Amino acid sequence: MEISNIKEFISSWVSRIPLSYFNDPDPVVSVLRLSGVIGQVGPARSGLTLDSLEKSIERAFSGKRVKTVALVINSPGGSPVQSAQIARRIRELADEKDIPVVAFAEDVAASGGYWLACAADEIFADANSIIGSIGVVSASFGFTEAIEKIGVERRVHTMGKRKGMLDPFLPEDPEDIARLKAIQMDIHDSFKQMVLERRGEKLTAPDADELFEGDIWTGSQAQALGLIDGLGDLRPTMREVHGEKVKFRTVSAKSNPIKRLLGSSEDKTRQQVFSAISVVEEWSAWKRFGM
Repeated sequence: MEISNIKEFISSWVSRIPLSYFNDPDPVVSVLRLSGVIGQVGPARSGLTLDSLEKSIERAFSGKRVKTVALVINSPGGSPVQSAQIARRIRELADEKDIPVVAFAEDVAASGGYWLACAADEIFADANSIIGSIGVVSASFGFTEAIEKIGVERRVHTMGKRKGMLDPFLPEDPEDIARLKAIQMDIHDSFKQMVLERRGEKLTAPDADELFEGDIWTGSQAQALGLIDGLGDLRPTMREVHGEKVKFRTVSAKSNPIKRLLGSSEDKTRQQVFSAISVVEEWSAWKRFGM
C-alpha cells in the first residue's frame, strides 16, 4: 500500500471515531487483587510483600483514564511490617496521583487484611465477609516434657541474655513473656493508630476499645460498627459511581514462566516440597477464620 493510501486509510478511520471519545473517554477502574497471607510464608517465601506487589501497585495508579483504584482483598493477615509497608505505598500513590481508593473485602479481610483495607478511602464487603481481628498474635509449641520422655538433652549456647528467648524446648521464662507482650503491645498500638487515622469519626461502636480486642465480625456487623462503609460488590458499586461504561483493568504481580520451565528437576522437586509446607502454613492462617 502506498503512503498516500495509508494516510487516506488512517484519516478515514479516525473520522469515524466520535469526538466524545477524545473529550470524554470511558473511565477506568484499576483492580488490584490482594489475596493470600501477608509476608514471606514457609521455605518458599511466598505471600504478599511490598517487593512482590510494588510494580503492580504502581501500574494500578498509572494511566490518565484511571478514576479509581479498587483493592480486592481476601487475606487472613500475616506480617504487620508488610501490611504497613503495602498500605503506606498505596496511600503515597493515592495522594500523589489524587486518585481515590476503594477496598472490597471478599471472604476475609482480617488482621493484616483489614490493615490493607484501611489504606482505602472507603471499604465495602459482602454481608457474610469476615472483618476485623484488630490484634496481635504469637503462637508456638512447648516440647519440654516430650524431650524428657524420649531422653533428649537440649544444648544451647548463646552470647546475649535474650538470644535464646522463647525457646520451645525450654520452660517458659516470665521475663521472656513480659518482653514478648511489650513487643506485641507496640505493634498493636501501630495497628490501632492506623485504624483510628483512616476510619476516624466513622467508627460508631459504643466502646471503641472493644474494636481492638482481636474480635471478628460479619460484613453486616462491621458496617454497624463503622469498620466498613457499606455492603457491595466491585462491579455494581463502581458502576453506580462511574456509570455503565466504566472499564475494569485488573493488575497483578507477574510470574516468570520461562524461569519455571527452565528449572531443573531437582529445583522443581524442591519447589514442590516448599510449596507443600507453605500450603500447610497458609491453611492454618485461614482456618483461624473458619475458611
